[in-house]
Amino acid sequence: MLKHRGFPGRLPGTDFQFTIRRAAKEGATKLIARERYADRRAVDRAADAAFLAALWDHFGEEPFERGNLDAGRLSWLFGREVVAAEDPFDPTDYEALLRIDLARARATFPEVFAGDRA
Repeated sequence: MLKHRGFPGRLPGTDFQFTIRRAAKEGATKLIARERYADRRAVDRAADAAFLAALWDHFGEEPFERGNLDAGRLSWLFGREVVAAEDPFDPTDYEALLRIDLARARATFPEVFAGDRA
């Protein structure tokens, strides 16, 4: 499992995890597209925005390996702002490639990209 050096481990001041320390013996947790409802807590939405900002700062538009990124946090964005960058895609593989869907990410989280040019 690739460890993304320099990637934040969690949202500061919270228990919202962004990375994992070690690979699970039974394999990677499956990525799923979790439904985000309008009544989610503000801190949950802030964690999504901070995680997407960290992905953008670390990887930009380039495809990236899932590696030690937390499956639970990725699943809140998966299928929308973060999409598979390879076909076929294995949602249970630590080496699976992902990428940011920039148009969708800008539309959903404009505050993350406020300083960038369109």
